[in-house]
Amino acid sequence: MLSDCGRYCMVFNGEIYNHLELRKELPPAGAWRGHSDSETLLRAVTAWGLEHALTKAVGMFAIALWDLKARTLILARDRLGEKPLYFGLHGGALLFASELKALRAYPGFKGEVDRQALALFLRYGAIPAPHSIYQGIFKLQPGMLLELSPADVLNNHLPAPKAYWSLSAIAQAGQRNRFSGDAAEAADELERLLRQSIAGQMLADVPLGAFLSGGIDSSAIVGMMQAQSARPVKTFTIGFHEGGYDEAQQARAVASHIGTEHTELYVTAKQALAVIPRLPSLYDEPFADVSQIPTFLVSELAKSQVTVCLSGDGGDELFGGYNRYVAGARLWRRLAWMPRRARTSLAAAIGAVSPSGWEAAFERFGPLIPKGWRVNTPAAKLQKVADMLTAASPEEAYLRLVSQWPRPELVVRGAHLEAGPHSDPLRGAHMPDFEHQMMYADALTYLPDDILVKVDRAAMGVSLETRVPMLDHRIVEFTWRLPLGMKIHGSQGKWLLRRVLDRYVPPSLVDRPKAGFAVPLDAWLRGPLRAWAEGLLESKKLEEQGYFEPALVTARWEEHLTGRRNWSNQLWCVLMFQAWLSEHHTAPFRQRAHEKTLG
Repeated sequence: MLSDCGRYCMVFNGEIYNHLELRKELPPAGAWRGHSDSETLLRAVTAWGLEHALTKAVGMFAIALWDLKARTLILARDRLGEKPLYFGLHGGALLFASELKALRAYPGFKGEVDRQALALFLRYGAIPAPHSIYQGIFKLQPGMLLELSPADVLNNHLPAPKAYWSLSAIAQAGQRNRFSGDAAEAADELERLLRQSIAGQMLADVPLGAFLSGGIDSSAIVGMMQAQSARPVKTFTIGFHEGGYDEAQQARAVASHIGTEHTELYVTAKQALAVIPRLPSLYDEPFADVSQIPTFLVSELAKSQVTVCLSGDGGDELFGGYNRYVAGARLWRRLAWMPRRARTSLAAAIGAVSPSGWEAAFERFGPLIPKGWRVNTPAAKLQKVADMLTAASPEEAYLRLVSQWPRPELVVRGAHLEAGPHSDPLRGAHMPDFEHQMMYADALTYLPDDILVKVDRAAMGVSLETRVPMLDHRIVEFTWRLPLGMKIHGSQGKWLLRRVLDRYVPPSLVDRPKAGFAVPLDAWLRGPLRAWAEGLLESKKLEEQGYFEPALVTARWEEHLTGRRNWSNQLWCVLMFQAWLSEHHTAPFRQRAHEKTLG
């Protein structure tokens, strides 16, 4: 779109939720051509400049703005990273797009795999910004602007991006200037902010609904949506028949209480497995959060009735919802005094019991376990605990908790991970406590690189627009002013959010162990997915491609098949890269990569 003055040309992906309010603030500049937020944003840029316009905007977006007068291009991404933006210099040209497949369409695009990014992918299950799977192609980080001139492109120079909004600055300032009111006042303010955000995001000229898992976050969003809607809100959930993975019953109960028009679909293993061949195309670069499968299925279900769906993502990182914030931090404090050798022996003892043995023990003695310590898939959680126990510091303990392959540089040939934010993610997290340090690191990395990627790509794959009310920056800024006790209270996370939810849904309907959005991947890899996985993990193929150390991968695969250990998440990382490689690259490409490794 070209601005009225003819100076600016913009490509824009996303939504500016407060664009009607911005129109009222803008100085008069002639009649409006239409009702789009793109036109509003261009007028704001003309009046205030891009950076100031973005600080006033509430929304999710990726933007490229060409200034015809100054002959500069500015790339910008929303504050929390809801919308993707890739860029890079290639053969004397600047390439930028919301999808890697657009860059691959550029004539002569080489697309050589970045082995450092591949190692980070094995660690996290997603490729953290600013990296991408390709050498020389980057992701613009959330809250950043990148300004380039033709001279930069001609000189093959990429300037450093600058922040127009900084989570680090917000978090540190918030913890220095704590909310001074009591719990009731905090709950009132949080409810006001949430209702404001939800009201803005419910504005749409197309059918709108919401994902509903029956958990704290989605129930809070749906409860406040229904309170502001004159008709029943359309809600969607999927269920699985496998025990321990089904959330549909809780979602149905919440929907019934709130009064939504609820749709649920029980998915068979066959339906879920049918999604897997589509994943490399949907996600465009390797991505290995296995909840991508149910996320795609619930998006597909919602798209059958609506065009826009609100999601409850972000609540865990903002309000202390993950088990590592509650049980993990407490366990580290209680055991950190032990000599490392003793903790290593304890970890070995945990690992000596098979996953099925732990699952049986938890099933038998579950009622005796304190409520705050009950979790779904306890064997997988205990395996994480065992990994954490061998750490030498809180920083290393956190890295163990969030890592799939703790030493990925040993698995990826030619990878040499240097010290930096992805090897020490708590460095720079200047927070007053371990819990807030982890929440900060997750909001900076796991949220935009994994959670938001998972939802955005799955939904876009079926042409469904997703919106995330909890990531309104005004809510984020408020949560960082809250003391830890209003987020984690005793053994309970999301304490303040629960107090707000109590005004819409009885606690008994949502008070259950945190489940996540999982599938029984460990059993599937030993059963219906075994032949597919063995084809991708075949030792000779891995050797020819030259990316992984075959012996290390094969050892994990064989140990998983015996049931002695559950290596499903680690193996899924390798499998998702292998599937992506098969989808997007030809045999000659893989041979060149292998020759480069050997050379």
